[in-house]
Amino acid sequence: MTLNMTPRAPFFAKPFRQDAAAAAPPGPATATASVACDLQRHRGFIHKMTSRTGRAFLALSVFFFLVAAIPVPLQADHTRRWRQSTYDEFLKGTAHGVAVRSDGHLELAPKFTLLADADASYLWSLRVDPKGSLYAAGGSPAKVFRFDGPSKPTTVFESSDLNAQAIAFDSRGTLFVATSPDGKVYRVSANGEKSVFFEPKTKYIWDMAFATDGTLYVATGDKGQIFAVNPDGRSELFYSSDEAHIRTLAFDARGNVIAGTEPSGRVLRVAKAPASNAKKKDGSTGSADGFVLYETAKREVTSLAVGPDGTIYLSAIGERQRPGNPAPVGVVATPQGSTTFITGSTAGPAQQPAFSAFPALLSSSIYRISPDGAPEELWSSRDDVVYSLGLAADGRLLAGTGNNGALLAIDGRGVFAQLAKSSSAQITGIARSKDGKIFLCTANPGKVFSVGPEYEAVGTYESHSYDAQLFSQWGRLEWWSPAPASGDSTAKSSANSGQARLEFFVRSGNTEDPGKEWSPWSGPYTKSGTPAEVPSARFAQWRAVIHDGRPGDGIDWVALAYLPHNVAPVIDGIAVQDPGIRAQAQLNVSTGQPANVPLKMPPPGAAPGVIVMQAGSSGKFEQPPQGTQQRGFQSVLWNAHDENDDELRYAVYYRGENEREWKLLKDKLDQKFYSWDATTLPDGAYYLKIVASDAPSNSPAAALKTERESERFEVDNTAPFIEDLTSTPMVRNGNVAIPEYHTVKFRARDAASSIDHAQYSVDGGDWILVSPAGNLSDAPEENYEFTVEQPSAGEHTVAVRVFDRFDNVGSAKITFTVRARK
Repeated sequence: MTLNMTPRAPFFAKPFRQDAAAAAPPGPATATASVACDLQRHRGFIHKMTSRTGRAFLALSVFFFLVAAIPVPLQADHTRRWRQSTYDEFLKGTAHGVAVRSDGHLELAPKFTLLADADASYLWSLRVDPKGSLYAAGGSPAKVFRFDGPSKPTTVFESSDLNAQAIAFDSRGTLFVATSPDGKVYRVSANGEKSVFFEPKTKYIWDMAFATDGTLYVATGDKGQIFAVNPDGRSELFYSSDEAHIRTLAFDARGNVIAGTEPSGRVLRVAKAPASNAKKKDGSTGSADGFVLYETAKREVTSLAVGPDGTIYLSAIGERQRPGNPAPVGVVATPQGSTTFITGSTAGPAQQPAFSAFPALLSSSIYRISPDGAPEELWSSRDDVVYSLGLAADGRLLAGTGNNGALLAIDGRGVFAQLAKSSSAQITGIARSKDGKIFLCTANPGKVFSVGPEYEAVGTYESHSYDAQLFSQWGRLEWWSPAPASGDSTAKSSANSGQARLEFFVRSGNTEDPGKEWSPWSGPYTKSGTPAEVPSARFAQWRAVIHDGRPGDGIDWVALAYLPHNVAPVIDGIAVQDPGIRAQAQLNVSTGQPANVPLKMPPPGAAPGVIVMQAGSSGKFEQPPQGTQQRGFQSVLWNAHDENDDELRYAVYYRGENEREWKLLKDKLDQKFYSWDATTLPDGAYYLKIVASDAPSNSPAAALKTERESERFEVDNTAPFIEDLTSTPMVRNGNVAIPEYHTVKFRARDAASSIDHAQYSVDGGDWILVSPAGNLSDAPEENYEFTVEQPSAGEHTVAVRVFDRFDNVGSAKITFTVRARK
């Protein structure tokens, strides 16, 4: 095994960069390409194979060539390894102070601390004032809190409105609060007195932002308007869009307003119109010009963030309304901007819009628009909904998600890490202080957290409980951790303290949920490959502890070996086929073979519960056999499985009815079917026994086997016989000398089975079906009678044949002469 010894810097500390994609390792695609190249070399030979024999030989050659190209697994072994190395696998565990990266790496996360629990169900907006104090707005009812430390937050604003949707500070540190719905913009003085600063006369106020010149821009809905308010309170309609809602605001490097919309998911650049154009503008459209920078595939832009280099980041959620759906005439909006449309007469001007809880899970994406205007999707998910974006001090993009309250960090290559999970359902706001500390506000319930910039001193990660499916002996614990960065001061301090930077613990139990009935944690294990000293059990779990927060620390993969207790294979079912059907492998490369017939299939086996990595696991695809009609053959199919995924071998035995000893028919079978020539057996009833053994995967002392008997079936190789075949001339009126027809009668008898059907032929003509007396053919003896109408003068031969249920046939004939008429 080759290991990469290059030190790895922690994810959160990496600068943005676009790395070239690494070359893909050899895999199934490369193997297929190699086979294709070898076939290409034989093209000349293939073109010469044009005859029927040549084509058959060619097909066989290609088949065996492809089979030979597939790697043949080694003999199976019970030892397995539970290995975790991917983002999805690591997310199943529980992390405390550990970040989970999308490229399958665990590392220490920035310090994540609860600052305060606000007296609100929802917090929607988070800002830091010019003095460095932290404020959060939410509801309901509408409130704004100031956080002065770990103590209880101070309420600095409160109103009867439903929600405080957005807050902003001017250059002097004056607080402005926007409420919704039917809200207003309030100015809050230093002593806490509030006054209405601006009333837009719109249903919703979604966001506010101050420009460098002191102008306050207000984003509204449901008319999709942006208002500009001067410091003295004079306002104007700055821009009126074609969208219903302007959801979020930001500024680019040139001071232009950047706006996110709903329901078309657009990002707009809104700039003041030149003086020549401003005179021509209608007052209802505003004084600014709008330009669509990007129209996402989503419905609603929820957040915007602008980097120092002018890069615009945006999050968008939901699916657009499909064409042809009825147009909405009313809107019920949630505080975070998600809308529910009401059609027809259900909406009215007197109806009070109701705020609802967070919507059901929606798809979500994060996009990046470069300074030259080129858009790119960085991240997408159907499991997480992005409600807020922010930038760390080093330029890393942060995303607050719901509905599991996770904080993500995304780099320029689209690799992301889950840094932490809050105890709330949604992270709705992100703010950054001058010293680089990140703050978060949440909803359900409303709380405020701090993130970084320092890292956790110790982080722990607990894996999920792993189900081995069988009682198992647990073995060595292995892992791989990149070497720490050279010259790191914290590495030296750790070395001086003598403390290992990584410690592992393992425990086991026999219940799915770990608890006090499990074994105690064993460890710590500081050297990869150390045996885990835990009792044998069905379930196991490991825990990792990362110390010191050093650059390069982390875990790429963890594997725990285990040996399941060997259990006997299980034969799920046996299906004896009808007589005269032959089962064989599906290798039909020649013409002239009998047509396929359907086979009776045995009950399916139990599907394996988990996919495991097992040394020597066969991974064999078992193609079902094909059936053909072939007189005298008998076939049997069966299904079997092994909980240990062992390679199985089968033997088929038979015995006659009323016999005691089983006789071997065939052993050392690796397929789950067998056909044989039943004409070698005397007539009678028989039973089959299938024996399955896991000997190929176990030592002779440990090998186990199981057996199962089939239902009763019959063998009949003797043809039915015909007796009392007679021909009698008949007349209808009784006074005609020449007979008008002949009546033929006979009896059919079979010693072992019932008569199936009978036929007759006159003078070598077509065979004609004849019914027995009573029309029902279900007995070992049947009587038949038919007439030969108006035979011509001369000698005539009537042939009859009878078939039994096993397709054995018996025949006979009779001759009569008709005199010529005078």
